[in-house]
Amino acid sequence: MNSGHDSDHGSDHGRKRRLRRDLLEVRRSLPPDVVAATGESLARRTLELAEFRSVESGEGPEKPDESSGAAVPPTVAAYVSIGNEPSTRPLLERLRAAGVRVLLPVLLPDNDLEWAVYEGAERLVRAGWGLLEPGGERLGLEAVTEADVVLLPGLAVDRRGLRLGRGGGSYDRVLARLERAASPAALVVLLYDAEVLDEVPAEAHDRPVDAAVTPSGVHRFRTPPPDGS
Repeated sequence: MNSGHDSDHGSDHGRKRRLRRDLLEVRRSLPPDVVAATGESLARRTLELAEFRSVESGEGPEKPDESSGAAVPPTVAAYVSIGNEPSTRPLLERLRAAGVRVLLPVLLPDNDLEWAVYEGAERLVRAGWGLLEPGGERLGLEAVTEADVVLLPGLAVDRRGLRLGRGGGSYDRVLARLERAASPAALVVLLYDAEVLDEVPAEAHDRPVDAAVTPSGVHRFRTPPPDGS
């Protein structure tokens, strides 16, 4: 008769835990210059996505306000990278400079995420677990459902678009919230090249992403709409 530990050892949950450990070990070995260079490449590659078409050209991708008809900037939910995560700092600055409304997460005591607008690196404040969070007005849990694109942290993704996170459950809640709201937002995970795998362990609650961006290019799991919206 197997013990609980032995059962977990062969389960998808146990496989996820071991894969996370291995991937984090590789990340910890990366030198700072590689992490920094990755951030510049990720910014460039992410802005090549159809969902960001013309962001930096001045031709869009504004969408009309339903009440006034006036053009409004797109909204992107993103995050501030920490440690040896693929750096998001250059991307955040380029999005903000292009007039994109960028939402960043604020971690709550129960590991859920609410959101606030990114107003520049100088307005970020230190929080628990080494996080940097926006210091402005908090917009609540549901603010993420306003996003046109949601940029997700992760440790890996597979060819089905199934993402492996860190295991805290914060983004599982975000993805479930988007699903309940029938959000059309594009889901994009930012990774290193070697973190696109053939398969990652999956559980019933896991939801696929639309694309992964790595320094070498974009990996599509679903075809975007023709207008990139």
